[in-house]
Amino acid sequence: MREFILHSNMFEIAGVGLAFFGGIYLLFGTLNLMLTQQLLPRLHIGIKLDPRPLGEGQLRRELLLSASSIGIFGVGMIFPWGLLQLGWAELAENPSGLQILLEIFVLVIWNEIHFYINHWLLHTRWLRRFHLPHHRSVVTTPWSTYAFHPVEALMLGNVILLPMLVHDFSVYALFSVPLFSLLFNSIGHSNFDFNPRSPRVIFNGARRHHLHHACFNGNYGFMFPFMDWIFKTALPADAADKQINRWRVR
Repeated sequence: MREFILHSNMFEIAGVGLAFFGGIYLLFGTLNLMLTQQLLPRLHIGIKLDPRPLGEGQLRRELLLSASSIGIFGVGMIFPWGLLQLGWAELAENPSGLQILLEIFVLVIWNEIHFYINHWLLHTRWLRRFHLPHHRSVVTTPWSTYAFHPVEALMLGNVILLPMLVHDFSVYALFSVPLFSLLFNSIGHSNFDFNPRSPRVIFNGARRHHLHHACFNGNYGFMFPFMDWIFKTALPADAADKQINRWRVR
């Protein structure tokens, strides 16, 4: 894989990027739906977080926005490839298994920091209009995962560029970023509580992100809560109860 990346041209990289991002989006979204709408309910595991109906035309809008994001992420692969071609970054050669695991751990933490900063910025009055298309999905679905305005997709999609400038990562660690990012993001937009018996939301990314969509502000973190703890933006577990109860009594 390392040699392919180094010796491919920009059109090959863009083509592979489009196939990669489109493929994992469809795969993870389909698996998410099968688990949360078919398998787990039949096994009486977990519950739906927000019982309200989807908005009119929501799925069509999410798929169109997601197609745009996939295009940006896929073609955007030429930017990290360009860093390699310019000699501004390099790929580790023959990394050990331990090195790959440590790099993935570092990139998971960096992804949380990068996401929190950009997500918080997207909630400021200067950039909020670029985040509103994503928040039109008040009740989330797996197809909400990539439903971004192009500006938001560009902001979130540059996560590996800075790390590549400061360290020679293995190609396996770099390719893990979109995989764990989409996996965590798909779980966060599943609208499904996998562990409803626990009143805590510390390790429940789906519940925390459901609260963010229901309340709009707060819970800006990605899959883990430490950034919201540090900056005191965490929402209480019952933050969405008022909105959902108001809908139930209509």
